[in-house]
Amino acid sequence: MSDEAFGPTNRTASQFTAAARASATAGATSTAAAAAASGPGSLAAGDWAIVPQALLRRRRVFRLVRYVVDFLLFVSLFAVAYTAVWEYSTRRYLKGFSDAVIPESASPETKTQAILDWMSSPAAQLTPAFNGQPSDRDPIDTLNYQALLQVCGTATNAFINLADSGGLLARRLLLLDAKQRAKHVDAEVLVNGRWIVVDPAFRVILRGPDGKTLTRDELANPGVFAAATRNIPRYLPSYTFEKTAHVRIARAKFIGLPLRKALHFLLPGWEDSAAISLILERESLAATIVAIMIALFLGLVRVSLRWYGEKYLRIRSIRIRQQLRRAYQAFLSPAS
Repeated sequence: MSDEAFGPTNRTASQFTAAARASATAGATSTAAAAAASGPGSLAAGDWAIVPQALLRRRRVFRLVRYVVDFLLFVSLFAVAYTAVWEYSTRRYLKGFSDAVIPESASPETKTQAILDWMSSPAAQLTPAFNGQPSDRDPIDTLNYQALLQVCGTATNAFINLADSGGLLARRLLLLDAKQRAKHVDAEVLVNGRWIVVDPAFRVILRGPDGKTLTRDELANPGVFAAATRNIPRYLPSYTFEKTAHVRIARAKFIGLPLRKALHFLLPGWEDSAAISLILERESLAATIVAIMIALFLGLVRVSLRWYGEKYLRIRSIRIRQQLRRAYQAFLSPAS
């Protein structure tokens, strides 16, 4: 057979080979262009498989952290509800107690004296003996056990909680020794613009020889102090007013002094606040505030996690309002 018979076939094969070479050249050119566009330090072809695996691992860790935060947030919200009910029941108890002890329309000084009179009355002395360990910051305990009403700290706790429930502004007053330790606990009540000193443990309002009520600044004078306490049985001369405080946060190691400075900067005069004293003297109120603060912090952490997941891990979260909208549409919206 002549070479002309194979002519068309040879030409076809040559054309196919040329087309394949052109395609390979174009692919290599595009790969080089892509590498150049990605710049130096770009991943090699075999490294691209590592990226999804690393992303999946980060997503798994992220989901684990988010589940832990969600669980803690749920627990903190439960704690908020529990402590709020506890505080509400304490307030209701104190309101009933104060209504029975304090005349509603009386002056602040008369109300103060009414509380002290009740603490001295036979009714307060007949409270039962307690079993176990009562709380020295729970007014339900400090008001109902005669032994606690004999101790200056718990007696002041009972007085401050009753005074607050009776509409008085009251705060505790710590008498300190040279080492900044509390040697006695009194209370102060705001009467006619003056914080007068009350001693719940001895059931007295401290007064001068003329019968005028006294403030802590006035009692810092040794002569005034001696005259005011001379006729109080078993009152120790060491219970002086040279050094006093409402809160001793600076005694906390490491964080006490920085925390005190920060609070003074953010909330000037916070130590003199009657609200701070009430928080320190009522367990239920302190627990409620702590629970709310923890819940707010965990809520902020959860929002930050959602932002991080959407921005860096490409995880789309369903917002709470969207979930509520879907629940409404599924269960409450009228059928179309």
